[in-house]
Amino acid sequence: MSSSVGVREIATTPVFEPAGSGYHTFRIPSVLARGSSVLAFCEGRLHGVGDAGEIEVVLRRSLDGGRTWLPLQVVSAVPGKTCGNPVPLADPASGDLVLVTVQNGADAVEMSLARGKDPVDGRRVFVQRSSDDGATWSETVEITAQVKPDDWGWYATGPCHGITLRSGRLVVPANHSYVPSEPVEDLIRLNGGHCIYSDDGGFTWALGFVDRNDGAEINANETAVAELPDGRLYFNARNHMGTGPARVHAWSSDGGQTLDAPYAGIPEITAPGVQGSVLCLPDGRLLLSTPVNPTSRRELTVFVSTDAGVSWRPALVVHEAMAGYSDLTLLPDGSVGIFYEAGETSSFATLRFATFTL
Repeated sequence: MSSSVGVREIATTPVFEPAGSGYHTFRIPSVLARGSSVLAFCEGRLHGVGDAGEIEVVLRRSLDGGRTWLPLQVVSAVPGKTCGNPVPLADPASGDLVLVTVQNGADAVEMSLARGKDPVDGRRVFVQRSSDDGATWSETVEITAQVKPDDWGWYATGPCHGITLRSGRLVVPANHSYVPSEPVEDLIRLNGGHCIYSDDGGFTWALGFVDRNDGAEINANETAVAELPDGRLYFNARNHMGTGPARVHAWSSDGGQTLDAPYAGIPEITAPGVQGSVLCLPDGRLLLSTPVNPTSRRELTVFVSTDAGVSWRPALVVHEAMAGYSDLTLLPDGSVGIFYEAGETSSFATLRFATFTL
C-alpha cells in the first residue's frame, strides 16, 4: 500500500481469499462499521468468476476495527439463484442492521434480464435484518413491488453501503434499465440511476429519484451516496459506456426523492468502467475511491473534495497494481477503512481491508 504526504499507513489485511474456501471467486465488496465492529459483505461466487451462476451473499465480521476477522458466514443463499449486490445500513430506532440484496435465476444473464425476458427468474429485491450486530440474520423479505416499476428489467442495489440520514431515513443507491417497448440494439442507453428509501427503519420502502439520460454522453450505472453537512445528498455513479467522463455525479436537496439537476460528468477523474464509493467525513471532506487507469482496472486511488463534490483531487493510492470495486467506511477512531478487490494479475484475486487517516 503506497501513500502520499499526510497519510498515515496501516497494513492491509486479506479478508476473502478463494483458496480453500469452497468458492471460486469473491467479488462486489460492501462494508459497514458500527462501534468497534466492521462487517465486510461480498458475493461468494461458487462456480466461476462471472456475474451469472449460483452466487451467495457472504459476510466476515471484525470485532476489533478490522484487525482480525471471524469465520465466513452465509447471509443469503438460494439454490439455483444469483444472490448479490449487498447494501448494508443501520436502523437508528431499533438498533438493527438492515441488508438490501437482489436475486435472479442463476442461468439468467444481464442482457436478457434487461430485455425483461425472464419473468420468473428476473431481478428481484430483498431485505434482511440482524438484531445482534450481524451474528445472525432474518430470512429475506421481498420488496420488489415497492421499489421496481413494471417496465424495468435490470436492477442493481449499490454495490456499496447505504446511508442513514440524520433524519433517520435509510437511503440505498441503485441502478436499473428500462424494458424496451420495441427491439433495440443499444440497451446501454436504457440504463439509469435511482435510489430507494425507507422512513420506518427498513420495513417498508419507496422509490426515490429516477434518472434517465437517453443521449450518448451520460449513462449512470452503479451508484454510491453520501450525506453532506448541509443535508444534501451527493450521488456518484459509474458512467457505463457513456461518451462523457468516466464518472458522473448529482445532488439531491430532499433526501433522495428528486435530483437538483441531472447527472453531470466529473472531468478531473479518469477511470475504467468500474464501480466506486463515496464517504463524507465528520469535518465535511468528501472521499471517493476508484481505480484511475483509464483502460485497465489498476491504481485504486482515493480522491478528496472540500467543496461538497464539485471538484476533486487525488489524495492517496491504495493499491498500485490490479484493483476493482471498493467501499469506504468511517471507523470509530476517525480513520477510514477501505474494503476492496485487488491482486497482482487479476483485479479481484482477493478482497482486502486497509485503514488510513488523511
